[in-house]
Amino acid sequence: MNSSPEPAGPQRTKPPLSEAAKASRAKTHTLFRMFIVSVLGSFFVYQLDVRYLWLTGILTAAALALGIVLLIRWFRSKESRLILFATICGLMVTAGMVLLTLASALFFNQAAEYQACVNRALTDQAQRTCQVQLEGSLPRQAP
Repeated sequence: MNSSPEPAGPQRTKPPLSEAAKASRAKTHTLFRMFIVSVLGSFFVYQLDVRYLWLTGILTAAALALGIVLLIRWFRSKESRLILFATICGLMVTAGMVLLTLASALFFNQAAEYQACVNRALTDQAQRTCQVQLEGSLPRQAP
């Protein structure tokens, strides 16, 4: 009886990474961390107050630039599929933030008034009143 397990076939072993590959991977991970921080930062700053729209715009632009850089780096080196997947998801969130930031900039006064009204509203009735005031202040579609 043979108790030592025999390998079923040749085992795959990754060759050791060169110093340049390790430096590239470390730079990609640093860029990815910066990308995630800028995406989350733009989202949370927008939630904080509409008066910080300028900071939201800066963080959104930074996230867009970093996401594009990460995609280019991935297509050149094909390092990690997890980074590719997370970058694509983050870019979709960034695209939504671009649209949200542009719409808020276009209707800044209405958004600021609505946010101030909702912050003062204590009841659901008061919040609905704020929503009706917002809908009344926005331009109507032509029939």
